[in-house]
Amino acid sequence: MVRLTRAQQQERTRAAVLAAAREEFAERGYADAKIDRIAERAELTRGAVYSNFPSKRALYLAVLVESIEHTDTPAALSPPDLAEALGAFARVWLERLPLTGDTPAGGSLRLRSLAGVIDDEPGRTVLAQVARLEALLLALALESRAPRHPRRVRLAELVLTLLNGAGHLAGTAPGFGDPFDVARACRHLADLDLADTWDPPHLPFVTPAQPAQDAWEPPAELPDQITGRPVGFDADGVIAVIGAGRLEAAEEAVRAAHPGDRITVAVVTHDPAEIGRLVRLRIGDLAGCLGRVFAPDAWPGLRLVLDEHAVLSSALGVRDIDDTTEAAVRIQAGTIIARAHGRGAAHAAAAQWRGIPKVTSRSS
Repeated sequence: MVRLTRAQQQERTRAAVLAAAREEFAERGYADAKIDRIAERAELTRGAVYSNFPSKRALYLAVLVESIEHTDTPAALSPPDLAEALGAFARVWLERLPLTGDTPAGGSLRLRSLAGVIDDEPGRTVLAQVARLEALLLALALESRAPRHPRRVRLAELVLTLLNGAGHLAGTAPGFGDPFDVARACRHLADLDLADTWDPPHLPFVTPAQPAQDAWEPPAELPDQITGRPVGFDADGVIAVIGAGRLEAAEEAVRAAHPGDRITVAVVTHDPAEIGRLVRLRIGDLAGCLGRVFAPDAWPGLRLVLDEHAVLSSALGVRDIDDTTEAAVRIQAGTIIARAHGRGAAHAAAAQWRGIPKVTSRSS
């Protein structure tokens, strides 16, 4: 008889809980699912379920995260222009719409729907910030197809609004609308002039980064939530530690960055089980769509890691982590040469270069 180690037993228990939860959610939906029935399906105790997942919401999010992590990604389509890229992205995204014969609960799982799941104000606030980050990532990929137009965030927000609206209708009114029409509509949005500019009113008042000369001892690699590849922290560039409630600050680092800068955003939260999984789900879902449309050279240059155990933030000397945290550093030749804290920190550190802030046009 082979005796399992404690870690192996815990992993087997976790897998059994996830499998049972997937069945329960597919049959009954999130609202009517019960932890007791999930435990019974897994032939475990209620306590065993809660020892791995602290709430039903954390368990539901874990089921959705697992579903995207086990999805194969075909080769990228590499569309030649902006319109084709939008149409291809929409077609890939719309593949999640429920199929004929899907039950309401099964359709919600297929949609990765969060309707009725994120129903508290902190969760809704984070979800809105995650949506802004999704729009930034899609925009950065689109901007590679239209370099004469420096910002495409508003276009990306419009496309994601249309797609999420189509998904919501498919979940509540099955059969309404034609997904091919939605994809064609997204394609034609490429010609829409949204007068997109980058002009946040608070940036002129951001405190500049403070020069520093601190030794930098990078922690172990973390996976990039966008590409799935391991991210090391020993190269020159900017690392921004941003709470899940302020993810829109990622663009502040991107737009202030110098040519060739490596920008890494480390997302932190006080609640890895729920908020952390929410970020992992939504960004992993979007990244899966991007990977099927855009070749690697068109992927966002931004690197995104989840610092769930505060390993990276602790190494940077960032304390008191919560969903509103904002801190950033610039690293050069193994030394932290600038630090910034508070609102606008990502912008301040990215704008700093060898002690000289970058001067940027506020309309670019």
